[in-house]
Amino acid sequence: MGLPKRFSDQELEQIVEEATIYMCACPGQVAAQLRSLRELHRYQMCCATEPENDGSVHRTIADATEKSHATMEACLEQVLAIEGWDRHTLKMPEGLRRKRADLIDRELS
Repeated sequence: MGLPKRFSDQELEQIVEEATIYMCACPGQVAAQLRSLRELHRYQMCCATEPENDGSVHRTIADATEKSHATMEACLEQVLAIEGWDRHTLKMPEGLRRKRADLIDRELS
């Protein structure tokens, strides 16, 4: 069974890149955790199909991962809305970009 997703893997990558460029780590951290949860879920689903493995162990982990993933996707959706990111392009709003650049300039001065 696939993991329901609000964000594609490519969208998560875009968020991480945008957050890294403009030194706004928080949305990128959430996106990175979502990628990790997706990998954990894929791994557990694979393990659950192995006949020698106890499927209930892996299903328990996969179930918890699905719940965590849904919670973190909702969190990311909310954070992007609060910060005013463009949900279609996943670009950080210009005001935040400028704010980060100004902060860097002050630190370098």
